[in-house]
Amino acid sequence: MSFVPVFHSEWIKIRTLRSLWGALAGILLATAAFSALASADADTGDADPLFAVFFGISFGQIAAIAFGTTAVSSEFRGGALGLTLAAVPDRRRWFAAKATAIALPVLAVGLLTGLVTLVLGKAVLGSAGPGWTEGLRGAVGCGLQLTLMALFAAGLAAVLRSGVATLSVLIPFLLIVSFVVGDLSGGVADFLPDRAGQVVLHSTWDGTLGPWTGLAVTALWTAAALLAGGWCLKNRDV
Repeated sequence: MSFVPVFHSEWIKIRTLRSLWGALAGILLATAAFSALASADADTGDADPLFAVFFGISFGQIAAIAFGTTAVSSEFRGGALGLTLAAVPDRRRWFAAKATAIALPVLAVGLLTGLVTLVLGKAVLGSAGPGWTEGLRGAVGCGLQLTLMALFAAGLAAVLRSGVATLSVLIPFLLIVSFVVGDLSGGVADFLPDRAGQVVLHSTWDGTLGPWTGLAVTALWTAAALLAGGWCLKNRDV
């Protein structure tokens, strides 16, 4: 079976899982709501205006990883993966189609989220907000970062074969490592997948990464997770 019909079948699966639609809505709602609150509370004299506008991505990422995790982990329940692979024996092609079916809706919602969040942030901050050029860079970066984190979670879910295990690893990682350990570990934490990708959401950054090199680091983490997931799918029994 060629890639296109495999992708189509995976897209049908994603469309018919209500929990995935809820996760997509959560990406937009969580990011926009927490960003608006952060913008309202920002000290315009000291705060980074761009990051104040996109602060809520830290919470939107949780919905993104829930989307990627659920889309993959649902295959490991009730023998669903065995039926899928009976129809698509090429496991790497199937996983590539699954990853594509995850990436496209998250990217679309992520870009919409970035634009909505930017407009809300500029409305709240007024003249103290970021310019449109910088803001649009942040909106695009927001969409790309959310997509990469969803795919990172998808790769890890393929390795662990459990949605509970994947979320048990990633959610504490995002909430504890980034907010607590990250501020105490110097520049090393800047290379973690969630923090590296968020450099694009800052007007200024003192670390070694730039806006696009930070996203490149997150992309490397994502590629490693997807390759590990593909290897596990190819070499393990269903």
